[in-house]
Amino acid sequence: MLWVEKQPADMDFSGTWKVYSEENLDEFLKIIGAPEIVVKMRKDVKPVIVIEQKGKDFTYTMKTPFFSRVNSFTIGKESEISSVDGRKLKCTVREENGKLICETDRFTCVREIQGDEMIETATAGSVTFISRSKRA
Repeated sequence: MLWVEKQPADMDFSGTWKVYSEENLDEFLKIIGAPEIVVKMRKDVKPVIVIEQKGKDFTYTMKTPFFSRVNSFTIGKESEISSVDGRKLKCTVREENGKLICETDRFTCVREIQGDEMIETATAGSVTFISRSKRA
């Protein structure tokens, strides 16, 4: 049996994504320690996410009317990312079966493409936040 590992170049996360559904956002933000003002500001806002992918290198920008956060990372290398409230977190993103998996000391996030949707699942403790978006 020949084992062929799917390379990140085969994944197409690039583009502009409009979030249309979020589940358990308030609970997730609270459990990771986001200030109450951030929880309130994000409650009714559906962000736009812009992803630029060049091989294993990614730039991920989250835009809302209140703020923009830009994070860059390379698959397999430790990076520093900014959380929704601006705190810096160290993480290493890996690729597994076409999914991007980011683990920090506060949460684990899995991002994948399913059909025409991008689904992000972030877990912290017993809370799982699910974000669904479509290309804009």
